Amino acid sequence: MNDVKEKSWEEFRGTGLLWMMNSILHLFGWAIVYEVEDGGVQKVYPARVKYRGFDEKSNTEGYIKVSEYLCGNIEELSKEAHE
Repeated sequence: MNDVKEKSWEEFRGTGLLWMMNSILHLFGWAIVYEVEDGGVQKVYPARVKYRGFDEKSNTEGYIKVSEYLCGNIEELSKEAHE
């Protein structure tokens, strides 16, 4: 079994995990910045930020995405955890 499967930034962001990681990083004044131009990811980098947290709409969307990701992948995640 291949232990590492490369994924796109779009897929990672679509799971809600980028939002979740940034929610944690904001506590420390950091964020992962994701720049998109012409429909594609141009650059991803860590940055120092002054803001803390997201607005209610972004949080609601983030929780929905993470919940949907977990619902769709829980069997595989559980299997991998037990390997």
